[in-house]
Amino acid sequence: MQSPDAVTAGALIIGNEILSGRTPDTNLNHLAVTLGGWGIQLREARVIPDVEAEIVAAVNECRRRFNYVFTTGGIGPTHDDITAECIAKAFQVPLVVNAEIAERIQQRPVPPDMMETRMRMARIPKGAWLVDNSTGGPQGFRLDNVIVMAGIPEIMRAMLATLEGKLDAGPVIHSRSVTAYLGESQIARGLGEVQARYPDIDLGSYPFFRDGRYGASLVMRGTDIGRLEEVLEEVSQLIVEAGEVPHRAEDE
Repeated sequence: MQSPDAVTAGALIIGNEILSGRTPDTNLNHLAVTLGGWGIQLREARVIPDVEAEIVAAVNECRRRFNYVFTTGGIGPTHDDITAECIAKAFQVPLVVNAEIAERIQQRPVPPDMMETRMRMARIPKGAWLVDNSTGGPQGFRLDNVIVMAGIPEIMRAMLATLEGKLDAGPVIHSRSVTAYLGESQIARGLGEVQARYPDIDLGSYPFFRDGRYGASLVMRGTDIGRLEEVLEEVSQLIVEAGEVPHRAEDE
C-alpha cells in the first residue's frame, strides 16, 4: 500500500558468502530500519551472487523501479570484488581511478604488491561521487540513484550514516502492534473486514509458537498515527471478542 508521495528503495546484497550461509547478513535489517526512519520505504531486497551478468541485470532493473538502489558488498581489493565494474557496465560508463580514494589508500603504507591490489578499491564508475567512510577506509560511491557501500557491517553503517539528510524522503511509516495467544483463524474474517475499512493501513498477521502455545502478532503500518490508533483499537476488540487478552507492544 504505497502512497503517491512515497520515496522507495531496493536493496541488493551482493556476495557468494551470503548465499552459501557462511556469512550471515546483518546489513539488511539496519538498512531497512534506518531508511524507514528517514522516510524512505525499502520495497524489495535481493541477495545475489558475485556474477557480473546477474549484478548488472539486477542493478538495471531496480534503478528503474525505485527512487534509490542500495548495494552492499563486493568493493574490496580481491578478484571477486566486482561491484564497481558491474555498476559501470550497468550505466555503460568506464571505470576511473578516483584521486581522493587513492590518496586515502596511500596514507596507509604497505608493500608495493599489496598497494597494487588495494588500489583496486580506488576505481569507481566515471561520473560517480563519493559516499564518505568515517572509519577512515576507502569510500563508497553513488552514481545517479544507485548507492554502493561496503559489505562489512561496521563500515556499511558508517557509510550509510553520512547520507542522513542528503536524500529525498517521503512520509515516515509508523507502526502499532498487538499480540495474543489465539489461532489466526479465530479472527481472520474480522481482520479482513478491518483491512477493507482502512485501505491506507497495512495490516499483517504473523503467527508464532511460544511456551507451548500458538499465537499471533498483529502489526499495523501507515503514515497516519490517528488511523493507526483506530485500527489498533478495532483489532484489540477482535481479540477480546475471541476470548483472549491483547498485549500491546511499544509504539514504533
